[in-house]
Amino acid sequence: MSGGLSDGSRDGACHAQRVPGRAGAPLWALVLALLGTAAPLAAQGATAAPQTTTSTSTAPAAADAEAPRQIDFEARELSYNNETETVTARGNVILRSEDRSVRADEVVWDRNSGRIIASGNIRLVDEAGNQLFTDQVELTEEFDTGAMSELLIALRAGGRLAARSAERGEDGVAVLTDAAYSACPVVDAEGCAADPSWRITAKRVIYNQKTSVVSFSGAVLELFGARILPLPGLGFRTDGKGTSGFLVPDIRITQVNGLELSGEYYWRFGDNRDLTLGAYVFSNVAPMASAEWRHLTDKGAYQITGYGTFSDRLTDFTGADSFQSDPRGYLDANGRFQFSPDWSFTSSIRLASDRTFLRRYDISRDDRLRSTVNLERITDRSYLSVAGWATQTLRLNADQGQVPLALPAIDFRQKLADPVLGGTVQFQANSLALLRNDGQDTQRAFAGAQWDLKRLTGLGQVVTLTALVRGDVYNTNNSIATTTASYRGTEGWTTRGIATAAIDIEWPFVGEAFGGTQVFKPRVQIVASPKIRNLDVPNEDARAIDLEDSNLFALNRFPGYDRVEDGSRVTWGVDWELQRPGWRVRSTIGQSFRLEAPRDDIFPEGTGLSERVSDFVGRTEVRFRNLVSFTHRFRLDKDNFAIRRNEIDATVGSRRTYLEVGYLRLNRDIATVEDLRDREEVRAAARVAIGRKWSVFGSGVFNLTDEEEDPVFQPDGFQPIRTRLGVAYSDDCIEFGATWRRDFIDAGDARRGNAFQLFFAIRNLGFR
Repeated sequence: MSGGLSDGSRDGACHAQRVPGRAGAPLWALVLALLGTAAPLAAQGATAAPQTTTSTSTAPAAADAEAPRQIDFEARELSYNNETETVTARGNVILRSEDRSVRADEVVWDRNSGRIIASGNIRLVDEAGNQLFTDQVELTEEFDTGAMSELLIALRAGGRLAARSAERGEDGVAVLTDAAYSACPVVDAEGCAADPSWRITAKRVIYNQKTSVVSFSGAVLELFGARILPLPGLGFRTDGKGTSGFLVPDIRITQVNGLELSGEYYWRFGDNRDLTLGAYVFSNVAPMASAEWRHLTDKGAYQITGYGTFSDRLTDFTGADSFQSDPRGYLDANGRFQFSPDWSFTSSIRLASDRTFLRRYDISRDDRLRSTVNLERITDRSYLSVAGWATQTLRLNADQGQVPLALPAIDFRQKLADPVLGGTVQFQANSLALLRNDGQDTQRAFAGAQWDLKRLTGLGQVVTLTALVRGDVYNTNNSIATTTASYRGTEGWTTRGIATAAIDIEWPFVGEAFGGTQVFKPRVQIVASPKIRNLDVPNEDARAIDLEDSNLFALNRFPGYDRVEDGSRVTWGVDWELQRPGWRVRSTIGQSFRLEAPRDDIFPEGTGLSERVSDFVGRTEVRFRNLVSFTHRFRLDKDNFAIRRNEIDATVGSRRTYLEVGYLRLNRDIATVEDLRDREEVRAAARVAIGRKWSVFGSGVFNLTDEEEDPVFQPDGFQPIRTRLGVAYSDDCIEFGATWRRDFIDAGDARRGNAFQLFFAIRNLGFR
């Protein structure tokens, strides 16, 4: 096959160790450096000079010409023949000029004909690190034209371009004939010639050195030696940057949309901005279009992605079929701008035309879309955030009118530079306004300060003292619209004061055990706070309360600010860690005791915190090198040791062959709060390597929740939610395969059913 990438007919075809990088400056300009030494060589008149090293420069053509380029020259032998008027340099001839270099076995300059010929193991390297290998290069005395044969270009950005011959025109454009390109290695691990998985062959390849663009004429894609796909108009850049052109289409079959063919055109406007236009054609529904704009500015970057179509959608979620035909689409935009070392601005916009569009067209499976804005100032000792957000729910039975708009949300924190009573002091001020179309409106503001002092005793104990004070102001309107009574608070204006003091003592013990090092660390914490008016204020951000190992020693086990634990409590815990070569085992367990029972029923029954004595919580982690990772989190009922929370995440295997299993069961028996429903599910994913390059993979999510655990949830007992199975081929330069996925749950017009997809990705050509 033409092109020299696979036949190994010349020594230069096995230059795998010289591979790849980014392209940039003209490769042919290196030849100019080679030719620029001709005149000085003739002037020397030297004969048989072993290992000659010379620095030369050419005189300027005019008074205003640029300064001549300095050229360093090395050769083992240099001779001048007066009869034939030729200058010959032999033996490891090396020319260097700034970041460029040329190496050859022999260089001959014929002064009569003006022909300059370099031959034997030629290697040219440009400023960007691209390397050109050839057997012979011929140029005129003016150095503006040239010819090569049997050449190989190793691009620093990755990939090799080989050709039988090449010509460089006066315009600096090189034309390669009988050429081939591939990003695959051409030698195996033992250094022997190997056929690439794929390559592009072409009758002619045009390389524009000024624009760093390679264009193919008559290009054909070959996979494993078989010519399978013509690629008209193919081109790419040698400097690693993108170039305008079509991307390889995707093929998919789904139960609802039918056969899907999708393709994209990438439009590069500059180094800092581009546009991708996409078209999707379906056999069962109307076509869809997409666009993605990306822009990098001197202050930051942003991107805007949009989808649009016109199709039927489900409008009645009560169970009866009711469809209407409307424009449908999705907008996803985000950006970040850094105005100064301290000030930055981030934002995102995510909006969908309806609740089933994203799932039906397999764009996303999110059940809510959040749009945000955030202006931040961050210094060594202070933080300021002025933010806002809006959420669009995609849950079929949720009321959008009950979803709040937060604007503004302001948070300021300042840490004092000098210690106070030996400890650090941080001030905080926070305000938040939540607005709803059909629900409760809440405004909140508070200011507070926290003092922390950490000391190490002579016995090795780590003692931390903490004191916190805070004052809150709330204003609530239309609180009756909130279904859960404990979330409402008092209508109108309400104030609240908070004061908390805590002492935390850790006592680590270190010793040898089981051939490694173990650390045994008991811990005790005492927290005290006077009575707090918790139920007088609304609960907007502290609803998902549950005792876990992560919040066991928190000053406030509630997430957010609207609920704060009061009273006095003692919390104990024990951490144990063992490390030995390749192994690490960590385990923790703990529990809390209250001096008096919790008041106001702020902890729902089943959270593990509703009585004087809490449930037991803990976590165990086991790791063995990069082959085994096991994490188990649990909560045990203090009375009968029933498992109230059981969560397992385990991974076994290597990167190519592995098994992942996740299991979660929440058995809290909470019927009064919709945010704390029980769940039981198992997740599994696996990949099995077949040989060095093939693999099969699969995954699944299975619901195990029965009607007794959650009467509202649709499935009853064991039922698959989503499964996936596929096969893939992957090597250093190509990946392709097929997947089958089945959804078992209907969501409006996103019906349950099968989906099949073919995927194909080629390295260095921008194919997905």
